[in-house]
Amino acid sequence: MNTPTDTPQDAQDPRVYLHYTQAELDRAYEQTAWANNRDEVVAWYTAESARARAALPVQRDLAYGPGPDERLDFFPAAAAGGNGGRGGVPMLASVHVHVHGGRWSVLTKDEESFIAPTFAAAGMACAIPDFTLIPRARLPEMVEQLRRCIAWLYRHAADHGGDPERIHLSGHSSGAHLAGVLLLTDWSQYGLPRDVIKSGLLVSGMYDLRPVMLSSRSSYVKLSPQEVLELSAILHPEKLRVPVTLVYGDRETPEFQRQPQAYAETLRAAGKPVKLMCLPGVNHFEILREFADPHSELAREALRLMR
Repeated sequence: MNTPTDTPQDAQDPRVYLHYTQAELDRAYEQTAWANNRDEVVAWYTAESARARAALPVQRDLAYGPGPDERLDFFPAAAAGGNGGRGGVPMLASVHVHVHGGRWSVLTKDEESFIAPTFAAAGMACAIPDFTLIPRARLPEMVEQLRRCIAWLYRHAADHGGDPERIHLSGHSSGAHLAGVLLLTDWSQYGLPRDVIKSGLLVSGMYDLRPVMLSSRSSYVKLSPQEVLELSAILHPEKLRVPVTLVYGDRETPEFQRQPQAYAETLRAAGKPVKLMCLPGVNHFEILREFADPHSELAREALRLMR
């Protein structure tokens, strides 16, 4: 008979998901445990975003829905309004829509304006929406708000120099999770073309909420079992209709590396167009800064998807 001193380790620390104990799984979903410069990098986001808004034309806080948080910033392309189209008609620019991260509970569009100059310089527009965060909203409500954002852009982008037929989507971290769910939407139910979004660039995201809800994140992310399944993109590969690129850094947490790898494998098995990219030398927060360098691998991939 085993005594407390010779009880097998697995009995003392049972595995709750794959090879993880509870403590290990919690740590695998806590980015700051793997990136101790989070505050420094977010301060950089904030400062560079303020510079971008000061340097670029921007239409701030356009209402895309009835809620007070349903606002977006629209950065026109550098050449918007020019006579680049046929017959002297101004050419409309492709629109890059970016969903900010922040654990579904912090940050706003104002911290991620710094991505806009890369697109403006390439002759593309950029739209960055806000949406209601935890605890005032749950994930299903966030998804519906962002669907309203896409619908608004399809109907109004042309008023701001954007081409409604060339809308592309990105997201970072929890924003990549939300963007991944948006890509599965049957847009015909919203009176839009089924391919209203032409491509997805999902950076450092979560695509399977089942392990997330087994982690300490379940203390503030409240979902029913059915909602967990509905909001896990990896479980619905048949609904994806557009090319998607999944990106992560080699200094991410173990789960933020495994999740994009697993989702890419699932999409490939379903015959979907997917590209998987691992960026060297960057953690969960540093990876987003790559958008600010138009020559970086991340920025070049974003521009490639839009051309």
